[in-house]
Order: sequence, then structure tokens, then C-alpha cells
Amino acid sequence: MARSDENVFAEERKQLIVELVNRQVKATVSSLCEEFGVSPATIRNDLRELEFAGLLKRTHGGAIRNKKTSYEKIYEERLVYRKEEKHAIGKAAAAMVQDGDTIIMDTGTTTLEMARFLTDVQGLTVVTNDLGIASYINRHINADLLVVGGFLRKHYNCFCGPLTISALDGLSVDKAFLSADGVSIEKGISTPNVDISMVRRAFIECADEKILLADHSKFGKTTFVKCAALSEIDVIVTDEKAEKKYLSRMREEGVEIEVAKLPRQAAKEKEQSPAAKEA
Repeated sequence: MARSDENVFAEERKQLIVELVNRQVKATVSSLCEEFGVSPATIRNDLRELEFAGLLKRTHGGAIRNKKTSYEKIYEERLVYRKEEKHAIGKAAAAMVQDGDTIIMDTGTTTLEMARFLTDVQGLTVVTNDLGIASYINRHINADLLVVGGFLRKHYNCFCGPLTISALDGLSVDKAFLSADGVSIEKGISTPNVDISMVRRAFIECADEKILLADHSKFGKTTFVKCAALSEIDVIVTDEKAEKKYLSRMREEGVEIEVAKLPRQAAKEKEQSPAAKEA
């Protein structure tokens, strides 16, 4: 069914094309025209730009997936990717932080969203390897901040390597809020980068409670390096687009699942509530 009535912007359309091709392995120009309600010339131009960016491969009459287990979006790409889901997940995760907590915030744009909701927490201590999170907390939040340094990953805005891991030695925190590129029941929590995997492993070992922030697109996927088994995670915070059957299977593995409502769904439920109807 065409989406021409939804006013899909060009960049959003390209993102959706990549997701569709990754999910279906391949797609034709005609099917994409029908899906997005645009001309063949527009779709071909989109596919040309996406191939140049390395996000898919063009074929005669369409495109096929070009997804590698080692592929990792740079920081700027992540900032504009699934913003609505990250906002909802970040808000739900921040609600788990209590006054006086000592927490680790893993590098990531979802954890950065979480930081925006911590302004009212008192007596907070934050450990992070992410420059964006550290900068935001320094400017906006009254918290003690420990930035674990090391080698800066160019284009990824975070520190990693042996120096980062050694800075964590001996630390003990209440909660670690973690990121991941892949979340699989069988193969665990994974990332494309070995150095990030080692830092994430150290974060897990520091924390009493391990909380993973992952939008629905991460489930059922495996990337290059395993960081942890699913059983090592206490809570997963995700969004309502996650497949319910997959969430049920993870719950069967003993993981608590927190599903964050997206803004539009939350507003809809508020409108349908008895209090709203009485008003």
C-alpha cells in the first residue's frame, strides 16, 4: 500500500528503503514505487545514493541487501536514526534511576537520550566513556562525573582500549545502562567492534544490575563480537514496535522486559482514558 499520503521526507524514505531491503533481502523498483508512492526515477536516485553510501547494492530492476556483521553506523548517522524510539526508551530508562545512584552509561545515542531525562535526579554519580553524554551531563546535570578515557574512536565519539578498561578496575556501580547492535536469544548481545565489546564487558562486570537499551530493530540480529549472554542482562528496555513473540521468548529466558510507549501511542491512550472522556 502506497504511503504518498504520509508525506514521507526524502531522508526518511531512504532510511525506510534500507530497512525494507535488509528485512526482505531484495526489493524491486516497482515494489518500492508502490510502497512509497513516488516515481521510478525518484527510487532509482535513492538507490544510487544508498549504494554510494554502502547501505545496499543496486541490481537490474531493484536492490539487494549489503549488510555485513561488521557494519557499524557512525555517530552522526545514529543521531538521526529511530529518534522517536530512542526518545521513548531513554525516558523509560531514566525513570529507573534513583536519587543517590551510581550508574554507568555506555556509549550510544539512546543512552544520550536517556541523559536528557536525568536533570531532576539528586546525588547522582555517572561513569561514561561517551563524549556526548559527558558533555551533556557536565552542562545540564548536577552529578559527579567520571569519564573513563583511553583512545578516542574517530567518528564514534567514545573512548575504548586497554586504558579505558584499566580505569574501570575496582569500580562498583548500582546500574549499568548498556547499548548493543545485535540482541539474539541464541547468540547474546553483540557489537561490530572488538574494543567496544571489551569495554562493554568491563561495564557489565562493574554493575549490580545490567540494563540494556535496545530498539526493536536490534532483536534477532547478531553482529561481529559477543559482549554478553542474554542471561547476564537483568532488564531490556525497548519500544512497542518490538515483536511480541520475541519479547515473550526473552522473558522465558529470565530477562525482564520494559516496553516504552512511543509518543503518539501514549497520547492516543491518554485520549481514550476514562479521565479524559469525563473531562
